[in-house]
Amino acid sequence: MEIILTVNKQSRKVEVRPAETLLDLLRRLGYKSVKYGCGEGACGACTVIMDGRPVNSCLILAVTVDGREVTTVEDLGTIQKPHLLQSAFVESGAVQCGFCTPGMIMAAKALLDRNPSPSEDEIKEALDGNLCRCTGYVQIIEAVRLAARRMKAEKKKN
Repeated sequence: MEIILTVNKQSRKVEVRPAETLLDLLRRLGYKSVKYGCGEGACGACTVIMDGRPVNSCLILAVTVDGREVTTVEDLGTIQKPHLLQSAFVESGAVQCGFCTPGMIMAAKALLDRNPSPSEDEIKEALDGNLCRCTGYVQIIEAVRLAARRMKAEKKKN
């Protein structure tokens, strides 16, 4: 079946197989930040933003994303000019092996897009379902708080 979706602000017309997941489609299209973790929606490694909301791409059939908008980490920043969230994760020590990082960042971005000044409990709730086995969560929560402060300050400048 052929579908049209927008990935990272670029419209894509693609053939999808009936049982193909959004995760598999995105990886086939070259978006390697989207990780296969559990395949059951429990780890968050495959989190992307779809139509403004974080979703586990392993649970979504690709045929159902016709006409939808998907954002992956590849759209946020570059090595030369990282997104404030990416910089905050590095500076806070919230990145170790990096496997969970793209999903964490996408969940955090969705939170900060809808709530630029989240409480610690709101950050924890937004990241619930994103598992990290290396850092624990203290550094990750601090990274989200740091990014929120910086994004707020940048918005004031503009």
